[in-house]
Amino acid sequence: MSITKESELIGMKKVSDVVAYTLKEMKNYVRPGISTKQLDDFGAEILKDFGANSAPNKTYNFPGWTCISVDNEFCHGLPSKNRILKDGDLINIDVSAELEGFWSDNGASFVIGDDKFGHQKLVDASKEILKKAVFNIKGGVRVSDIGHLIETEAKRRGYKVVKNLTGHGIGRSLHEEPSEIANFQDRFNLTRFKKNSVVAIETFISTHSTYAVTLNDGWTMVGNKGGFMAQHEHTIVVTDNKPIILTEKNEIWN
Repeated sequence: MSITKESELIGMKKVSDVVAYTLKEMKNYVRPGISTKQLDDFGAEILKDFGANSAPNKTYNFPGWTCISVDNEFCHGLPSKNRILKDGDLINIDVSAELEGFWSDNGASFVIGDDKFGHQKLVDASKEILKKAVFNIKGGVRVSDIGHLIETEAKRRGYKVVKNLTGHGIGRSLHEEPSEIANFQDRFNLTRFKKNSVVAIETFISTHSTYAVTLNDGWTMVGNKGGFMAQHEHTIVVTDNKPIILTEKNEIWN
C-alpha cells in the first residue's frame, strides 16, 4: 500500500507494534523442552489480546498462528506438539497479522541457548545484511539493486541466498505490489521503490541451498541442497531518506 494520510500511518504503526511485540515476547519465551505448538499458542494469545488476526491463517488457512521453523526447515514450519525445542537449535519465528484492516509482517532467526552447532555466524550475517539493505532503500531505488546488495553481502561472507523466497509489498493485505523483492539481482525486474509505499524486507541467507522446496505437509520448506537458512524481516515505509521501520520494537538488531 501507499501511505496517503495520517490515519493510514497510524493504522500501520499499530499493527506493526503488535507483530513486533509478539515476536519479541516469543523469542523471550523460547527455551529447551517446550514444543513449537506451545510457542505458537503463546504467540496466539498475545495476538488475540490485541484483537489481531493471524495473517497466514486468515489469508491461506495456515494451521497455526505463526510460522515456526527449526534447524533444516527454512520457512513456513507448522507448529507441532511433537517438535520439542533443544539447546543449540536454529529457530525461525515469523509473525504476521491483520488488525483493523492493516497488515504487517516480521521475523527473526536465532539460536536457542548455547551455539553448540555454530549457527550464530549465519544468524549475525542475516541480521547485518538486512540492516544494510533496509538503510539503502529510498524512493527511486531499483528493487533489483537491493537484491544485488543482499546477494553480494551474502557471498562476501561465504553464504548463498534463496532465490524463490522474497520480500513483498504489504499493508491492506499480506502480499501486495511489489510482489517480489528478491535477494538477488533480478535483471528483468525494473521496479523501483516508491516513496510512501509499505514493504516487508526479508533476508534469506543460506549455507548450501539456493532454492526452497515444499515438504509433503504442503507447508514446510527446506533447501534444495540441504543446509541451514537464517531469515530476518522488517516492515518499513519507504521515504526520500531513511525508511520508517514500523516493526522496530521487535529489537532484532539489538
